[in-house]
Parts: sequence; structure tokens; C-alpha cells
Amino acid sequence: MCPNQGKFHEIHQRFSCPRSRSGSSARRQQKRQGGATRGPRQEEEREEERGAESRPGVRTFWREGAGESTPGGERPVARGLAKFRLRRPSSAPTRGKFSPDASGRPAPSGPSSRAFGAGAVPAQLRGKPRAMPGGCSRGPAAGDGRLRLARLARLALVLLGWVSSSSLTSSAPSTSSASFLASAVSAQPPLPGQCPQPCECSEAARTVKCVNRNLTEVPADLPSYVRNLFLTGNQLAVLPAGAFARRPPLAELAALNLSGSSLEEVCAGAFEHLPSLRQLDLSHNPLVNLSAFAFSGSNASFSAPSPLVELMLNHIVPPDDERQNRSFEGMVAAALRAGQALRGLRRLELASNHFLYLPRDVLTQLPGLRHLDLRNNSLVSLTYVSFRNLTHLESLHLEDNALKVLHNGTLAELQSLPHVRVFLDNNPWVCDCHMADMVAWLKETEVVQGKAKLTCAFPEKMRNRALLELNSSHLECDPILPPSLQTSYVFLGIVLALIGAIFLLVLYLNRKGIKKWMHNIRDACRDHMEGYHYRYEINADPRLTNLSSNSDV
Repeated sequence: MCPNQGKFHEIHQRFSCPRSRSGSSARRQQKRQGGATRGPRQEEEREEERGAESRPGVRTFWREGAGESTPGGERPVARGLAKFRLRRPSSAPTRGKFSPDASGRPAPSGPSSRAFGAGAVPAQLRGKPRAMPGGCSRGPAAGDGRLRLARLARLALVLLGWVSSSSLTSSAPSTSSASFLASAVSAQPPLPGQCPQPCECSEAARTVKCVNRNLTEVPADLPSYVRNLFLTGNQLAVLPAGAFARRPPLAELAALNLSGSSLEEVCAGAFEHLPSLRQLDLSHNPLVNLSAFAFSGSNASFSAPSPLVELMLNHIVPPDDERQNRSFEGMVAAALRAGQALRGLRRLELASNHFLYLPRDVLTQLPGLRHLDLRNNSLVSLTYVSFRNLTHLESLHLEDNALKVLHNGTLAELQSLPHVRVFLDNNPWVCDCHMADMVAWLKETEVVQGKAKLTCAFPEKMRNRALLELNSSHLECDPILPPSLQTSYVFLGIVLALIGAIFLLVLYLNRKGIKKWMHNIRDACRDHMEGYHYRYEINADPRLTNLSSNSDV
């Protein structure tokens, strides 16, 4: 029980017990006499109480035979209890401890009422209580009812004031502590790894979306819990080396989507410090410069293999005027075969890149590849590319290209792959004598998916004929030149005509010099002919012959 409850018990004991009239009259008479009737025993007890008050380590309790109150402002107990002393050490406080009295109720042994402040108890109740010479009578003969009701009303008023003062006193420190905590929380710096300002974060899904925010660089304050990062629809332009290096590192980032962010250059080591990166999407970016070490680090011979499993490079072809006289196919092939960084790659998408051909060794460093997407390009032939080392390849998409025929070497490599499925839809197949081997292979193999839908595009008489319905008698080489070759001859004639026009223009611009040169040639020829004519005349006349001989002598 707390000390306040002990004080409540003291106030209740003091006001609820009516005093006898004889005791009250005796006390008034004693007060008028000024203490003249005080006996020697009472004087001795007063002296003893003053000594107990001067000794803080001594408390006085009452047993049967005494009628005074305990020192230190304790409540008075029933008359007739004997007094005894209990010494306690000064270092052990007794606040909140109680000792039972004769009626079985706890008697407080804590500090006096002054310990609770001046507003806790009225002034007349603080300090040392006065003695009750008449005792406390609990029977019906203790007094009249009106006096008892008045005392109870007074007790209620005292208790009401005490409760209100206690609540005000206790609410002040709580209010101040609450304001202190609020100020402390507001004064704290932002925790590392909070959501960047222009982004949307979901810690439960471990996803950060910075979509269509016109960002010019990767946000620096990405949270460390991010696993899926979307940076699509921005204006990044350049992805420098260590673009995702953070402290603490983004150790859980597994999927990174940078599609449609206007990227033109990806530097070496741009994706370093991402040990858990499994999926990377760079689609729909006009990549003018894709570093050969973009996926492997600044030096592929010393860097660890990339953790990438899926790489999407769809529609990354730059405009024709920004290619800087470089082969786009060669640039992509160099990034894919740099070292052995992408040996763990399982999915590669290169769709819609206007590839005319595939370099010979573009797939040699990808032995674990399972899905290869080359649809919607301009591939004319697969003669120079090898699929022999792709033993785990499961799907090969070659739809919407410019393939005219597959030769025996390519057919043999595709047939050697145990799990592959090939998709050849929407290609302009030329059904001539060179198609015989491919038609025979299609009829036997189960590798090609949807082979019944493959149809001829050329020649005109074979258009829309299913390849599986053809036989050797249908496949003839027509002596008539195909339209493509006719177009080539027309182009050659145009070139020759242009050369002739340029030659005539040069002659026209130098017409004066050419005329002078012609006159000089004419004069030289005339002089030479006159000399021949003179010698002829001399040789024809005998007289001139003798004269010429004598003159020679």
C-alpha cells in the first residue's frame, strides 16, 4: 500500500470517531487552565516524544495502556494500548510499510504528511496530532447524528481537495515528459534507408518504385531492404561506374528495371556492389555506348562472375545518326562475351534490335543459357552463329525475321540440342531448290513448334503454300531472276549513268584548256607534215637531188 493510502486511513480514523462530550469538556477546561492539570506521567511522555522526534531512526508505537499519538504525525490508535519503541536502521526507509493494529487494519509506518506537499492535506491536519483523552467510541452512544454527519461532510471535502491536488501534481511531470519525448523524436535525424522523396516504397513487399519521375541519377538514399527496384521512365542518360554502391550495400537487390530511362551510355562496372542481382532490364534505351565490361566490372579477368540470371536488352538500338561508325551487333557481342562474367546467365532477350547478322562467337561464353529471344530482327541467315555449346537451351525464338532458308549446318546443330524448342513463324521463306533439305527436316523433326503454319513467301506461284505440303517436284530453281536481283541491276545502271554525268561535267568545266591543248596538237602535226612534204619534193626532182648532194659536199 502506498503512503497516500496510509494517510487516507489516518484522516478517516481521526474524523470518523466521535469524541465523548465529557472528554471534550475536560479538554476545554484543561486548555483554559493553561496546562496546570497536566500530571507528571504526561510530562514524562511529552519529553520522551520530543526526544524521539530528535532521533530520526526511532519510531514509537503504542500498545495497550497508552492514550497519546505516535511521534512524527502518525495517526492515533485506540486508547489503552501500551507504548513501545522500534528502532530501524537509518539506511532502510519504511515508506509504504504497515503494521497491523488491534483491529486488524494496517497502521502506516511511513513518513508524515509533510512528505506529500502542503497541498496534500489541510493545514490543521499537518504536524503532530493532538491527543484524544476521551477515546474513540464506535457504539450508538458516541454522540448525536448531526455531529457525525457534519464530520463526515468535512471529511469528504478534505478528501476531494486532496485528490484534486494530487492529480494536478502528478499530471505536471507527465505532461512535461510527454512534451520532452515528442521534442526528442522530432529532433532525431532521419534514419538511414528511408524511402527517397520522389519514390514509393513498400517494406512488406521490399519494393521501391521511382517511375516517371524524370530522375537524372540513381537516388542515393535507397533503403537497404529493397529487393525489387523500378527506375523506369526517367532521364538517366549515363550510368556511371559504381552507380549502385551504397553504405550499407544493397545486398538484397535482386531485380532491377531500368527500361525506358533514356540511357545512352553504360560504363564499365555500373552494376558492381550488387551481389544478389538476378534480373536486369535495360530495354527501350538508345544505347550508343555499351561498355564491354558493363556486366563484369572494370576488369573481367580479375572480377568475380556476375550473379545475373536474366538479362533483357530489347529495343536498345540507337538512331542511325548516333552510332558513331560502330557495329551495333559487335558492341552487344563484346559485352556478352567479356571474360566469363555471364556464364550463369539463363535468359537472354535481344528482340527488336534490327540485327542483320549475329557475330560468330556471340554465344560461346553463355553455356548455361536456356532461353534465347531473337524475334523481330532482320536476320537473313544463321550461317555464322553456332548453337553447338548451348546444351541446356530450351527455347529459341526466331519469329519476325528475314530468314529465307536454313542450311544443313544450322539444321544439324538444332537437331543435336536435346531440349530445344524452335519458333520460326513470320519469316519470308523462299521455296526453291535450296529449300529441299529444310522441308525434309521439318517433316521429320519435332523441334519446331507450330511448323504446320510455316508458308512460302517466294516465288509468286508458291506464295502461302505450307512447307509441309511441298515435295521435291515443287521445289525448282526458276531461271527468271527474282525481283531482288532485278532491282540490283537497275541500281547498277543508275550508278553508271551517274558516273558518266560526272565525267561530262568535268569536261565542260575544262573546255578552254582542252581547246588550247587541241590547237597545240594541231600545230605540231602541221609542222611535222610540212617537213615530210619538203623532203619528198627534193627526192622527186633529179636536179635538186644533185644540188643537194653537191651542197652536202
